Order: sequence, then C-alpha cells, then structure tokens
Amino acid sequence: MPALSAALADAAIVLDGGLATQLEAAGHDLSDELWSARLLAENPDAVRAAHLAYLRAGAQVITTASYQATLPGLARRGYDGPALLRRSVTLAREAIHRYRPESPAGPLWIAASVGPYGAMLADGSEYRGNYGLSVAELVAFHRPRLEILAEAGPDVLALETVPDMREAEALLIALDGLGVPAWLSYTPDGDRTRAGQPLAEAFALAAGVDAVIAVGANCSSPADVTAAVPVAAGHSGKPAIAYPNSGERWDPTARAWMPPDARDPDGELAVRRWLVDGARLVGGCCRVTPDQIAAVRAAVSVAGTG
Repeated sequence: MPALSAALADAAIVLDGGLATQLEAAGHDLSDELWSARLLAENPDAVRAAHLAYLRAGAQVITTASYQATLPGLARRGYDGPALLRRSVTLAREAIHRYRPESPAGPLWIAASVGPYGAMLADGSEYRGNYGLSVAELVAFHRPRLEILAEAGPDVLALETVPDMREAEALLIALDGLGVPAWLSYTPDGDRTRAGQPLAEAFALAAGVDAVIAVGANCSSPADVTAAVPVAAGHSGKPAIAYPNSGERWDPTARAWMPPDARDPDGELAVRRWLVDGARLVGGCCRVTPDQIAAVRAAVSVAGTG
C-alpha cells in the first residue's frame, strides 16, 4: 500500500465523517465527558461497526476514536489509557480487514485522531483555545499520547480541531522524531483561528515541517472551511485538507447541537471548489453521515481526481 503522502500526489483522497454521529445514529449514548472514547472500553464492537459504515460509504481514510481519549481523562475514569489508545488503532485496522472481502480494490489508510487539550475538559474550550498553558506545558500533555499512537502503527496522525497557534506549535514540537507523518487541521472562525490569530500565520507554522503532509481545516462551518482551503495551501506549501461539520453549532452548556446560521447550499460544488483550491484530503466532521461521505466520494470521482 502506498504511503498516504505519496498517494496525495496522484489523486484526492476521501476521509470519513463524524464517528460520534454514526455511533449516535446506531443508538449509543455519548453524553459523557469521554464522548466516543468511552466505547473503546465499553463497546469496541460499536466503534468497529461505525468505521465499517464509512468504509462502505466510500471513505478511504478512517479516523480512530481517540479524539477525546487523553491519558489524564482516561485515568480519571479508571481506564488503562495506553491500552485504549492502542485499541483505537487496532479497531480501525480490524474494520479495514473486515471490509476487504467486500471491496478488495484500492488502498485504505488509518488516521489516529489527536484532539486538542480543550477536548479533555469537555466544556467547549476546544473551540476557544487560550487555555492559559505554555507551549512547553502543551508539549508535555500531547507527547505521551502521540508516542503511544505512533507505536500502534497508524498511517498518519490527525492533529485536528486545533483552536490556537500556540497549541499547533506544541503539537509540531511533540511530533518530532516519531517517524509517523501527520496532518494539521485548525477550526477556523472566518479568517482567524478560534483564539483570534490570523489563519495565514497559523498555516505557515507547518511550512517547514517535513512530517506534516497536509494542512487545513475541520469541524467548522462549510463556508469557513471552504474559505480556509486556499489560505492553507498557499501559506503552508502543502496539500490542503477540508472536512467541515454539517454547519450546526455545538452548545457545550446544553450539550446539544444547535441549528446552523447558514447551511452550505451545495455540498458537491463545495467539494469541487476545495479540489480546485488545493485540497487533496476531503471529507466531513461532526454531524456528517455516511450518506454524505458517499456524496463526497461521488463528487471527487466526477471531478476526475479520484
């Protein structure tokens, strides 16, 4: 199987959608500070089944259930954090092995999700940043989890939903020497990070980091992600990545999704625009379903890049 970075030179690659969205659609209650990570311990079969749903929809990259699986957060609940982080990669690998008899053609990849520090707090601060921590403190938080996930053998580390340039800097430092490539994805708010820094400067942080194979945006509105794609490609010099949420907004107080301010009127046209503007990894995040990923895969095929 070719390395993901090499594959990006030849074609656009389709990501999966919202793992928690699929788990909730299957009837699982995720109203918990660990979110989908709790099921790594309590119902691994459900996680595997959710991965399979996205593979069957046409996803070529599936993302592990480790976004909210932090070592301190898991330890507080009495779980073996390192074991569950490794299990997240194993479950994704098992899902691919189960899917292979259905569709043996074409390479498939595993992205090990690494959420921001704020995800552990489960209070919405991953959409604000500005945690009051130094870069060194954030490196110390992220490095052990990155080491464990890298040793589990994913194809790429998904440094995702990053709200703050300072955390991105820490993640890039923590990535050094792991031997596994990564993508870096912010949650933009207009032309800035959630912490208020210019996106152009935020994307440029990864320009000289060889281990980073793509830079872009996720878990923001389709409009914000669409606007971020050319900025990401232009200021990082790398392929862009685009995987927005549905446009709905998460209310951490109500712990519920709220209606969007405005929906993307044509998701397929957005995919085509992402590709024209330099995106090579495209998919969805929260509230994006397997059916919508199937539409993304169709749009990529029509565009002639996959």
